[in-house]
Amino acid sequence: MSPTMIAPVVVEENNKYQKGVKHLCDNGLTKVPTKYIWPEPDRPIFTKSDKLTKPKQNLKLPIIDFNELLGPNRSHVLRTIAEACETYGFFQVVNHGMEGDVSRNMIEVCKKFFELPYEERSKYMTSDMSAPVRYGTSFNQNKDNVFCWRDFLKLYAHPLPDYLPYWPSSPSDFRSLAATYATETKEMFEMMVKAIMESLEIDSDDNEAAKELKEGSQMVVVNCYPPCPEPELTLGMPPHSDYGFLTLLLQDDVEGLQILYRDEWVTIDPIPGSFVINVGDHLEIFSNGRYKSVLHRVLVNSTKPRISVASLHSFPLTSVVKPSPKVIDEHNPSQYMDTDFATFLQYISTREPKWKNFLESRKIHHL
Repeated sequence: MSPTMIAPVVVEENNKYQKGVKHLCDNGLTKVPTKYIWPEPDRPIFTKSDKLTKPKQNLKLPIIDFNELLGPNRSHVLRTIAEACETYGFFQVVNHGMEGDVSRNMIEVCKKFFELPYEERSKYMTSDMSAPVRYGTSFNQNKDNVFCWRDFLKLYAHPLPDYLPYWPSSPSDFRSLAATYATETKEMFEMMVKAIMESLEIDSDDNEAAKELKEGSQMVVVNCYPPCPEPELTLGMPPHSDYGFLTLLLQDDVEGLQILYRDEWVTIDPIPGSFVINVGDHLEIFSNGRYKSVLHRVLVNSTKPRISVASLHSFPLTSVVKPSPKVIDEHNPSQYMDTDFATFLQYISTREPKWKNFLESRKIHHL
């Protein structure tokens, strides 16, 4: 085949993948396309010196009981939060008040959205990162050399009245259920910020950062991971840290989330109805490195679809993020350069966003 004939075939092949992995699966798939096959060392299980790497036992994250946080044992719970943020960068929250219909309805309506015909879902497909609604695939489909086994729906959610009219109108109850979910996760985030500040011994009532976070950005990201015929060859999401301050993650009952703990990938046991909360890059900067934004990734499986809903919260997009003055002094100088959203966008526009590369680029290396 001549080069002039090959080029259109390559373009058509790439266009097929741009439509998302759910579209591929709906049209029948028995093997993972080459576009989704990760290099051997990056796969979930790979051979090394002819030995199969054994999967580690699942990790049980520290559990924060919201009732306890709001009760007389608050100081003990705050110590647990501090230890979790320092050691794991993750913890799970139970008894948060959203265990019932709000969480269950959100998972169900998101499943229905991804079951819509491709033509309906694709109305929201755009490469504009500032779009109020963005449907897409992989991690960053415009930059990824190897694709991830994931489709997503991203919704800007604060201020909610500004963005709600742009959200999907199908399924018919999507907007109302997602709006309730976004509102209640925002309230939970604000209570968690107060706890985080206290755990850092910062007075949140007299703190400009806490006020900024209350008026800050919120993005709801719905992730869809269809069953994969060869899950050992690919990833649902690559190793990455979250850009914002805190992420509140709701999962269905299918495991898949892994974190890097003591240089090993370990799977997080999903607790029904719980939220997994993780430290983002902005909180690592704000705490001057005391709290860790930890690498995590997502595995897929061959039998069950998986849905997760992440609510990502941070400072307003126009804010400058820097270590809190309360955590730095002459003995503990600032470890990070000031940063903002424009710097982040500029960074990811020129390279694949992966690992903790952006955060590493903001570190100050003291002599």
